[in-house]
Amino acid sequence: MLPAWLRGRPAERREPAGAGVPPMPRGRAAATIAARLTFEGVERRYGDTYALQGISLDIAPGEIVCLLGPSGCGKTTLLRIASGIEKPSAGRILINDWEVAGPSRFVAPEQRNVGLMFQDFALFPHLTILQNVAFGLKALPAGDAAREALTVLARVGLEHYAGAYPHILSGGEQQRVALARAIVPRPSVMLMDEPFSGLDVQLRESMQEETLGLLRETRATCMIVTHHPEEAMRLGDRVAVMRRGRIVQVGMAEELYHSPAELFVARLFSEINEVPCRVAGGALRTPLGTFSVPGLSEGEQAILCLRQRGIRVLPPGQGLPGRILQVKFLGDVGRVEIAAQGFDTPLKARVRESEGWARGAEVSIEIDPTRVLVFPAESMESS
Repeated sequence: MLPAWLRGRPAERREPAGAGVPPMPRGRAAATIAARLTFEGVERRYGDTYALQGISLDIAPGEIVCLLGPSGCGKTTLLRIASGIEKPSAGRILINDWEVAGPSRFVAPEQRNVGLMFQDFALFPHLTILQNVAFGLKALPAGDAAREALTVLARVGLEHYAGAYPHILSGGEQQRVALARAIVPRPSVMLMDEPFSGLDVQLRESMQEETLGLLRETRATCMIVTHHPEEAMRLGDRVAVMRRGRIVQVGMAEELYHSPAELFVARLFSEINEVPCRVAGGALRTPLGTFSVPGLSEGEQAILCLRQRGIRVLPPGQGLPGRILQVKFLGDVGRVEIAAQGFDTPLKARVRESEGWARGAEVSIEIDPTRVLVFPAESMESS
């Protein structure tokens, strides 16, 4: 049964109540003691199927790491294993070098000091906003729990809805309540599963900034699951790219963009033209120039990747001849398809909308060599 301070009558939206607790000024979130989160050779099998294989990742105290990858790659499974909702089939998970899951040890989720936030927010519809936020504070005396919950509600700007119910809130407000509920116990590790997927684009960006600010204030170690590369780059100190149950590359956004380990990663972080080539004379020789091929052998098939934003479209006579086949308006920029001399398929380029290129126009193109990537041809099959 709920304690007396959490029981009460529903409040109307026009007259939100504080459940008997005096309002508190909006301030900063309470800080916690961040913990190191470590995965060592983690595997998860379902029968003969591997959801995770050989996952090793070390997240420093206070660091925000985004798990990025397509649906079904194992991101959420890894998060559930970190939280204790699922057990690993092999390997270990450590929090501050304390083994919480391994071959002979398993610590229950409620004993790990881990906060969880899911994409559907999972608010209790029969509890008020204050009751939802205070749900994880049962160990505290009633008055202390009420004050803690209302303080965090004030931090996310929703203390005036303390006595209201979740159904009257917008999607963004529900997201802020879920965030408040997750951080109020001051977890040392925060785990977030696609927390912004249900929000529209404009609201998503503002809530990302709000959430990032709150995470920095609390200084909790955080792992965020997402399939949006831009979101991962915006939120993460580092990004761990996953594919088919494995981590294929970990690094800062700049590293992953400029030096992707494989074609799969390059596709995630940039719009590219993929041109099949063969190594000849120790290089790839194309109508747009000759490019080095470190690590590839003579005669080997390769994929030349030309970033769309790295192709410059110029007036005729200033580069490789071409003709514009299509122009797609995308706001401040446009995407043009160009039939370029010496290429079997059209090349796509991003241009400023103000440049005013039109379908059928004769043009020239040149490439920024710093935006060229080369991968072995077999990486296309495995991506």
